Amino acid sequence: MNEELDLLNPPSTDFSMLDYDCAYIPGNKVRMNYKYVAKASKTFATAVIARGWRRFGKYFFHPICSGCNECKSIRIDVNDYHYTKSQKRAIKRNKNTEIIVQKPTLTAAHLELYNKYHAFKHEKDNWQHRNITQREYHENFVDGAQDFGKEVLYIINGKLVGVDLIDVLDDGISSIYFYYDPDYANLSLGTYSLLYQIQLAKILDLPWIYLGYWVDGCKAFAYKPKFQPQELLDGFPHVSQEPEWDKEDLS
Repeated sequence: MNEELDLLNPPSTDFSMLDYDCAYIPGNKVRMNYKYVAKASKTFATAVIARGWRRFGKYFFHPICSGCNECKSIRIDVNDYHYTKSQKRAIKRNKNTEIIVQKPTLTAAHLELYNKYHAFKHEKDNWQHRNITQREYHENFVDGAQDFGKEVLYIINGKLVGVDLIDVLDDGISSIYFYYDPDYANLSLGTYSLLYQIQLAKILDLPWIYLGYWVDGCKAFAYKPKFQPQELLDGFPHVSQEPEWDKEDLS
């Protein structure tokens, strides 16, 4: 019992950032609550992600915005998942795409692809953009992976065209971040990467895909209701409390 409590309460540094402009709701301000955990266990990561937290590097976090509770955690029910016709077509389009699952790494190809994707999103969707440094990439996507963080590489004819960062937890897979080569947009790699997560979860007998947050009306999240069935979590309960997920159909 004491060992389990230790895993759920690792040594950490807790802090919150100053308010900044919300990327999801124009005119709103965001404040994030952070927990820096130098060596998180899979048990801890599973517990907090099931309660609405997210992870980048060694930082676990969730919003604590004043007067706003629009960020709802969302997860996909793997066992009852229903593939749409367009999703089945995406799978067929990627029949020759090679997939490698491994510990997160940092190569020149990673940095080049990440920066190419974000330059594209800057032009297409007005994302803020500056090239990421090796140090920033390592801190966000390689550091803190421990034994549960993985990257899924998508390769076509020997070329890296997509990278999906995930956590493989005790009860599911948590989607962290995906980026891809816009020259291969016709392959629907974003859709295909999430469908592969569902396939991987089935292989590992894991019931959930944790998909981050849902904000009603936010364009950036418009793709999420296409993956059904789903559940939503309201709030961010403490690890001593059971999270109450509710079935929702956002489509």
